[in-house]
Amino acid sequence: MKEQDIQQWSHVLNQARISATPMAQISTQIQGFTRSDAYSIQENGVSFRQSKGEKFIGYKMGLTSEAKRKQMNLDSPLYGVLTDKMQVQKEFLLKGSIHPKIEPEIAFLIRDSLSENPTREEVLGATEAVCACMEILDSRYQHFKYFSMEDVISDNSSSSHFVLGPWVRDFQKLDLKNRTMKMFVGDQLAQAGNSADISGDPVVSVIQLCQLLAERKHRVPKNSIVLAGAATIAVALEPGMKVRLEIPGLPNAQVSVKHE
Repeated sequence: MKEQDIQQWSHVLNQARISATPMAQISTQIQGFTRSDAYSIQENGVSFRQSKGEKFIGYKMGLTSEAKRKQMNLDSPLYGVLTDKMQVQKEFLLKGSIHPKIEPEIAFLIRDSLSENPTREEVLGATEAVCACMEILDSRYQHFKYFSMEDVISDNSSSSHFVLGPWVRDFQKLDLKNRTMKMFVGDQLAQAGNSADISGDPVVSVIQLCQLLAERKHRVPKNSIVLAGAATIAVALEPGMKVRLEIPGLPNAQVSVKHE
């Protein structure tokens, strides 16, 4: 794909995001659309957001659970970029979204930069803290489910916003690859899974991120946040919802959903 085409599709996706107007999948409009093209479009879109004042703060992994891959009919993990404007504190406003969904995750606060292929011990040694986290997804395409890997990567891997629980710095005794994860809407259990559903181990998901970034000659920098990916399928958001994620050993992450 030529540079001018990358810039054009990045612009179209950004306009769809800003106007909350869904667009047709890129893969239905062009041929020869590669994953390298898709990540180039993603990077161009992030650069646009940075030019408008947003600051890079980390990465998110996606499609790390078998359940999520089946839900989306896609085949392997991928990543997107997080900016400061994507973080939600207590309330999420639906206005400006197209078809938002929420999913339960674990987040890492990376103190030291990571190599291209770190060991599990190196990831944990570079981690300052972990927390319960929920990611809010919102594809800019007309149909949330029916798109290719290249489509979703271009769209910053469907990332919209995220909610962090309080950071836990004394996490060394927690078995991060065996944490029950229960997401409630009000008092009703909406989804339940285990951290082992995140690439078998959420730390492995961070390693996979490093490997994927290496293909683009990037690394996870110091002082960045990494969302390890979802343990369950996502839940559609509606006004009035109060969503809470409970993970033993970690304080809850929670958010209220309002229309505007």
